Amino acid sequence: MKISLILSLCVFSLQAVAQKNTLRTQVNSKADALQQQVVTWRRDFHEHPELGNHELRTSAIIAKHLQSLGIEVTTGIATTGVVGILKGGHPGPVVALRADMDGLPVIERTPVPFASKVKTTYNGQEVGVMHACGHDSHMAILMAVAQVLSSMKADLHGTVKFIFQPAEEGVEPGQKGGAEEMVKEGVLENPKVDVVFGLHINSQTEVGKITYRPGGTMAGVNDMQIIVKGRSAHGAYPWSSVDPIVTSAQIINNLQTIVSRNINVTENPAVVTIGAIKGGNRSNIIPESVEMLGTLRSFTPADEKMLIARVTEIATKTADAMGATATVKIPYSNHYPVTYNDPKLTQKMLPSLQQTAGAANVLFRPPVTGAEDFSFYQEKVPGLFIFLGGMPKGGDPLKAPSHHTPDFYIDESGFSLGVKALCNLTIDYMNAKTK
Repeated sequence: MKISLILSLCVFSLQAVAQKNTLRTQVNSKADALQQQVVTWRRDFHEHPELGNHELRTSAIIAKHLQSLGIEVTTGIATTGVVGILKGGHPGPVVALRADMDGLPVIERTPVPFASKVKTTYNGQEVGVMHACGHDSHMAILMAVAQVLSSMKADLHGTVKFIFQPAEEGVEPGQKGGAEEMVKEGVLENPKVDVVFGLHINSQTEVGKITYRPGGTMAGVNDMQIIVKGRSAHGAYPWSSVDPIVTSAQIINNLQTIVSRNINVTENPAVVTIGAIKGGNRSNIIPESVEMLGTLRSFTPADEKMLIARVTEIATKTADAMGATATVKIPYSNHYPVTYNDPKLTQKMLPSLQQTAGAANVLFRPPVTGAEDFSFYQEKVPGLFIFLGGMPKGGDPLKAPSHHTPDFYIDESGFSLGVKALCNLTIDYMNAKTK
């Protein structure tokens, strides 16, 4: 009896392994066949970028594609979001896969025939629009993943929820959007999501490679506004003023001591940056006020709390010492939590990534001080966010144009690896949960 049971278990195990290998072979074949289609989709999105909460053309193309695959589609979530639900042939967990859709207010400079020439108005100013962070790649890859998995749905042990999200880069002050709004509008419910996977193309990681990090992988972020008010005067008589420009300069210098003197940099990095300063309109007039805008980056709740407290303390007390006043708003318009890869989930799915890309091509990475609103999904369910190489082979990471710049460039030859990675993560997670 025991021998018979052991043999039965062995047969079942061998069948499971054989099925897994068969599905992986199918995924690889289908992903390779779709490589050129992914490039075509990506170039179309790249040539026609749209800012956050304005992705009307983009979302319509995505919804039409998902519907053509027989996927149940809902549109208009968090303004322009699209969600597709694919029910597999067998019961099992619900796996969410997410791609972001928005471009950035950047004038493109890359010498490619599909470069964006789109112009629009952002925050009251005429700007260019460019997919300068790779969201066009993310959408095209996830559209292909939907095509591959829908063709294999009879073999899927669970449900896939495809989330195409607007406004990852944030919205103009006064608006709402992005992953936080998607979550509030129930994107992780009906059916309830068990796990969420996402990827981000990286222009400074060589094509063909995948990088990952368990725990805090991208920083939590708060933006901030500091308004310094003094007393205006003629530029020729500065002693009649309380100069908010000089006061702001002192504040900016003093803020630099937070990271150098208050953060234990051996444990976690942090960033305090002032990115904009606005005050005055003439060379011989000392203005009444100055506005500063900036960003805070941290990897733990304790560090986040300390950064906010120190910025507020330094700004207000420095202004007071100069005879001025400072008003600090943190966050000013947006806040993203830390992008936190569940350590157990990361460890569990690492073999899937290694089998997909080859163990030598799956690399542990240091924390990234950039931020991602994928973190809002990870606050609710376990999640894994990985990075896909997009730098040409042999390139220098220090010279490759970085994200959010006019020269941002992606080698498209690695797209099929992104398709394979998301498909295999989905299938392997489902199969592991239903054994």
